[in-house]
Amino acid sequence: MGETDLIVILGPTASGKTRLAVRLAYELNGEIISADSRQVYKDMNIGTGKDLHEFEINGTSIPHHLINIREAGEKYNIFEFQQDFERAYTSIKAKGKVAVLCGGTGLYIESVLKDFQYTSVPIDENLRVELAFKSKEELTTIHQQLTSSYSGLADTSTIKRLIRAIEISTYLNKNAHDFHSLPQVNAFIFGIDISRELRRERISERLLKRISEGMIEEVQQLLAKGVSMETLVYYGLEYKFIAQYLNAELDYETMLERLETAIHQFAKRQMTYFRKMEKDGLTINWINGEEPLDEQLRVLVKTIKQ
Repeated sequence: MGETDLIVILGPTASGKTRLAVRLAYELNGEIISADSRQVYKDMNIGTGKDLHEFEINGTSIPHHLINIREAGEKYNIFEFQQDFERAYTSIKAKGKVAVLCGGTGLYIESVLKDFQYTSVPIDENLRVELAFKSKEELTTIHQQLTSSYSGLADTSTIKRLIRAIEISTYLNKNAHDFHSLPQVNAFIFGIDISRELRRERISERLLKRISEGMIEEVQQLLAKGVSMETLVYYGLEYKFIAQYLNAELDYETMLERLETAIHQFAKRQMTYFRKMEKDGLTINWINGEEPLDEQLRVLVKTIKQ
């Protein structure tokens, strides 16, 4: 393992990253930390693709973290993920085991690799009122006059994002002591790469399989438990479109068609984000996800041990 103390396995939906992560954790005496923004919720199993049976291998249950840690209906954000990751990572390392971070939420993964410290900055309503009627040019000038550790990182492409950038920089200048760094990790990052055609085929097959396994009933149960339509729409993809179908906003065929298209688009956005991570300086070692699982594992272990 050398100096590496975190192994990351990322990939788009339906790429097979969980199976590979479980096999790796089994081989290296590791535990898995999930980097999935929806698998944190209880009772959202089929739609989020938890596939918890995959964590059982040769009679051994691979320990996993950050799955089923929030009630369905709650909101979960990147700052909470960073805190939960730190606790899980510290616990795994204290046991002398290997931490394997696995998921498809690129922002979450990047946030712990680059130690983003800005997501916890609270909203400043007074400042927002003060800035509300300023032009983009005026906001740009204000932002340029602020110097903070965030200034050069901010996305200032829209008025809304400019206001948030000013809000963050203003807060950091007044409260720099409020932030502590996440553990410094020396990560080995692997990405699962499959062709667009195979990815689309897997997504389409998996969608029909999940519906046959009770995904629509899962959404019905969430509604019956008091999870609101608005929250299900917020969770997106399966929960959004099935909720709209159950609310008679879409017929079955339209729901299925729109959901399938949305999942394909989501997978494409995931890959775009991973490529952005590379452009921003993170090295991702890509593995051919179309190879047999044993071959993927062999390549991964060989790369780690080099």
